[in-house]
Amino acid sequence: MAEMIELHSPRLLLRRWCSEDREPFAALNADAEVMRHFPACLSREQSDRLLQRIEADFAERGFGLWALQRKDSGAFIGLTGLRPVGFAAPFCPAVEMAWRVARQHWRQGFASEAARAVLDCAFTRLALDQVVAFTAQGNLASQAVMRAIGMRADPSGDFDHPLLPAGHRLSRHLLYRLLRAEWEAAR
Repeated sequence: MAEMIELHSPRLLLRRWCSEDREPFAALNADAEVMRHFPACLSREQSDRLLQRIEADFAERGFGLWALQRKDSGAFIGLTGLRPVGFAAPFCPAVEMAWRVARQHWRQGFASEAARAVLDCAFTRLALDQVVAFTAQGNLASQAVMRAIGMRADPSGDFDHPLLPAGHRLSRHLLYRLLRAEWEAAR
């Protein structure tokens, strides 16, 4: 079992998941506005299975998708973290950064703040050479986060998501990446 990494940012704790997170995580995954750039909302059962997979990643690697907790209120607000890309694509193998934040916490900089803490971990503690992120073409908010944390668009890597049917409204995905050397130069 890998050692569990916990991360901190000025306003957030990125921590291991606990049983009290299940209900707000299920509510997050059932929110149609939060999930509009995903194929569908998740049922409570699907959300619980996702959390089991997240915990298995932590047990195996020591990192994954951390639970986000506000330091001021202790509130669970979403997730941010790293995971190996789980499908075949020209840019693979790669480690992907992902985030999902509850709607009431949008537009407060939490996704970018948490993502910066994760990038610091990725490049210093985990010694990754690069991190990628991708999103549906219409997800302008996630693209803005990617740019805000220093990632650059890589149009040559844009792709149709292989886990979605051809022609699906979310099929086209844009690829962003950040190399460790770029991150170190910007610090």
